Amino acid sequence: MVEQSVLGEMLRLTVFAVSHEESRYVLNGVLLEISDDIIRIVATDGRRLAKIEKKLSAPVKKNIALILPVKAVQEISRNLKEDGTLSFVVGTNQVLFDINGVLIATRVIEGEFPNYNQVIPKPVKNRIRMNTQEFLSSIRRANLLATPDFQAVKFEIFPNKLVISKSTPDVGESREVIPVEYEGEEMMVGFNPQLLIDFLKNINEEQVQMEIVGTDKPAVMRLQDYLYLALPMRI
Repeated sequence: MVEQSVLGEMLRLTVFAVSHEESRYVLNGVLLEISDDIIRIVATDGRRLAKIEKKLSAPVKKNIALILPVKAVQEISRNLKEDGTLSFVVGTNQVLFDINGVLIATRVIEGEFPNYNQVIPKPVKNRIRMNTQEFLSSIRRANLLATPDFQAVKFEIFPNKLVISKSTPDVGESREVIPVEYEGEEMMVGFNPQLLIDFLKNINEEQVQMEIVGTDKPAVMRLQDYLYLALPMRI
């Protein structure tokens, strides 16, 4: 038994990171894992990764690991309510969800999901802390100048300030400074703005902390039971 509201939140915070490239079929869904009293959902498209886990009210008798196709996730999400529980039964290559009497059956994606633990860096002390909405708004404005050939937005990180800029030939330039709490080394790194927008618009935190340890390392954002990382781009 899983709380419907809990599963709904978990799917909302991960499904946007699913890959839509048919050639990477094992990434075309979310990994659902249940072990002991922990339920975990992971999604990645190779450029970013979202992972969330919650505690169950009671441990399960048998551990589960399966990949749910994104269309099934969307259908399940549409039927979830704010209260009540749901149950599901796992077969050989399919799973049946029972949501308040609404039955949703889906085949699972066969294949081996990547070892996501290998790409998650250890936490670092030097974090960039800022207001979530201010950060999101600045990235959205910079994203207005992005084109398929010029996606990356430049982040210049200084003690106590973050400069977010975008320059696109024949389109225009933008530059904004937002206050941050940061005491580490100065850095310059580029990111696909959409990867950060998708994360920031889905969280309800007033402030967010970002860990960046180098120009070729992923940015990592950690909440209480939720982790999101995005790989950098060349600028």
